[in-house]
Amino acid sequence: MDGIIRQNLDDAFANECAYSEVVVAGDLVFLNFCVGNVGGTVEEQVHGALDNMEARLALVGLTLESVVKVDVLMKDPWNIPAMEKVFAERFKGKYPARKTVATEFAHKGGENGLQVQIDAISYKGH
Repeated sequence: MDGIIRQNLDDAFANECAYSEVVVAGDLVFLNFCVGNVGGTVEEQVHGALDNMEARLALVGLTLESVVKVDVLMKDPWNIPAMEKVFAERFKGKYPARKTVATEFAHKGGENGLQVQIDAISYKGH
Protein backbone atom coordinates (compact mmCIF):
# COMPACT_ATOMS: atom_id res chain seq x y z
CA MET A 1 0.00 0.00 0.00
CA ASP A 2 1.35 3.39 -0.95
CA GLY A 3 1.66 5.97 1.78
CA ILE A 4 2.38 3.58 4.63
CA ILE A 5 5.85 3.96 6.13
CA ARG A 6 7.41 1.40 8.46
CA GLN A 7 10.49 2.26 10.52
CA ASN A 8 12.67 0.89 13.30
CA LEU A 9 15.19 2.65 15.52
CA ASP A 10 17.78 0.03 14.58
CA ASP A 11 17.77 -1.79 11.25
CA ALA A 12 19.13 -4.92 12.95
CA PHE A 13 15.91 -5.00 14.99
CA ALA A 14 13.86 -5.84 11.89
CA ASN A 15 15.77 -9.11 11.58
CA GLU A 16 15.02 -10.11 15.20
CA CYS A 17 11.32 -9.30 15.58
CA ALA A 18 8.37 -9.66 13.24
CA TYR A 19 6.88 -6.19 13.72
CA SER A 20 7.69 -2.57 12.92
CA GLU A 21 8.37 -0.19 15.82
CA VAL A 22 6.79 2.76 13.99
CA VAL A 23 4.10 2.65 11.31
CA VAL A 24 2.91 5.90 9.74
CA ALA A 25 -0.41 5.69 7.91
CA GLY A 26 -1.65 9.09 6.84
CA ASP A 27 -1.86 11.35 9.88
CA LEU A 28 -1.70 8.45 12.35
CA VAL A 29 1.48 6.99 13.82
CA PHE A 30 1.32 3.58 15.49
CA LEU A 31 3.93 2.46 18.04
CA ASN A 32 4.06 -0.91 19.71
CA PHE A 33 6.10 -2.72 22.33
CA CYS A 34 7.63 0.42 23.85
CA VAL A 35 9.72 -0.86 26.76
CA GLY A 36 12.81 0.17 28.68
CA ASN A 37 14.75 -0.35 31.91
CA VAL A 38 13.62 -3.99 31.97
CA GLY A 39 14.40 -5.46 35.38
CA GLY A 40 14.05 -2.09 37.12
CA THR A 41 11.19 -0.88 39.27
CA VAL A 42 7.79 -0.33 37.66
CA GLU A 43 8.37 3.42 37.78
CA GLU A 44 11.76 3.01 36.06
CA GLN A 45 10.20 0.77 33.43
CA VAL A 46 7.41 3.27 32.69
CA HIS A 47 10.05 6.00 32.27
CA GLY A 48 12.05 3.64 30.05
CA ALA A 49 9.01 2.82 27.92
CA LEU A 50 8.25 6.52 27.48
CA ASP A 51 11.92 7.21 26.63
CA ASN A 52 11.68 4.49 23.98
CA MET A 53 8.42 6.00 22.74
CA GLU A 54 10.00 9.47 22.49
CA ALA A 55 12.92 8.09 20.47
CA ARG A 56 10.55 6.43 18.03
CA LEU A 57 8.36 9.53 17.73
CA ALA A 58 11.47 11.60 16.99
CA LEU A 59 11.99 9.47 13.85
CA VAL A 60 8.89 11.15 12.40
CA GLY A 61 9.36 14.57 14.02
CA LEU A 62 6.88 14.12 16.88
CA THR A 63 6.93 14.30 20.69
CA LEU A 64 4.83 12.85 23.51
CA GLU A 65 2.38 15.74 23.01
CA SER A 66 1.22 14.05 19.78
CA VAL A 67 0.17 10.85 21.58
CA VAL A 68 -3.61 10.51 21.58
CA LYS A 69 -4.10 6.89 22.76
CA VAL A 70 -2.06 4.39 24.73
CA ASP A 71 -2.60 0.78 25.68
CA VAL A 72 -0.55 -0.09 28.74
CA LEU A 73 0.15 -3.72 29.50
CA MET A 74 1.20 -4.35 33.10
CA LYS A 75 2.13 -7.52 34.89
CA ASP A 76 0.55 -6.26 38.12
CA PRO A 77 -2.35 -3.77 37.81
CA TRP A 78 -1.79 -2.74 41.44
CA ASN A 79 1.15 -0.75 40.01
CA ILE A 80 -1.17 1.60 38.11
CA PRO A 81 -0.57 4.42 40.67
CA ALA A 82 3.19 4.26 39.93
CA MET A 83 2.44 4.48 36.20
CA GLU A 84 0.09 7.42 36.73
CA LYS A 85 2.77 9.27 38.71
CA VAL A 86 5.19 8.94 35.77
CA PHE A 87 2.49 9.89 33.24
CA ALA A 88 1.78 13.06 35.25
CA GLU A 89 5.48 13.97 35.07
CA ARG A 90 5.97 13.15 31.42
CA PHE A 91 2.69 14.17 29.77
CA LYS A 92 2.33 17.36 31.86
CA GLY A 93 -1.48 17.39 31.81
CA LYS A 94 -1.83 16.59 28.08
CA TYR A 95 -2.84 13.00 28.69
CA PRO A 96 -3.73 10.53 25.97
CA ALA A 97 -6.78 8.30 26.18
CA ARG A 98 -5.65 5.16 27.98
CA LYS A 99 -6.49 1.52 28.50
CA THR A 100 -4.54 -0.58 31.01
CA VAL A 101 -4.56 -4.36 30.80
CA ALA A 102 -3.02 -6.92 33.15
CA THR A 103 -0.96 -9.56 31.38
CA GLU A 104 1.80 -12.10 31.80
CA PHE A 105 4.89 -11.48 29.69
CA ALA A 106 6.94 -14.09 27.90
CA HIS A 107 10.15 -12.08 27.62
CA LYS A 108 13.84 -12.81 27.79
CA GLY A 109 13.99 -10.79 31.03
CA GLY A 110 12.30 -13.68 32.81
CA GLU A 111 9.69 -13.60 35.54
CA ASN A 112 11.15 -10.52 37.29
CA GLY A 113 12.09 -8.71 34.07
CA LEU A 114 9.45 -7.01 31.97
CA GLN A 115 6.64 -5.40 33.99
CA VAL A 116 5.35 -2.71 31.59
CA GLN A 117 4.80 -2.38 27.84
CA ILE A 118 3.12 0.59 26.17
CA ASP A 119 1.57 0.73 22.70
CA ALA A 120 0.55 4.13 21.33
CA ILE A 121 -1.22 5.99 18.57
CA SER A 122 -0.06 9.52 17.75
CA TYR A 123 -1.56 12.16 15.52
CA LYS A 124 0.66 13.74 12.90
CA GLY A 125 -1.63 16.59 11.93
CA HIS A 126 -0.70 19.61 9.93
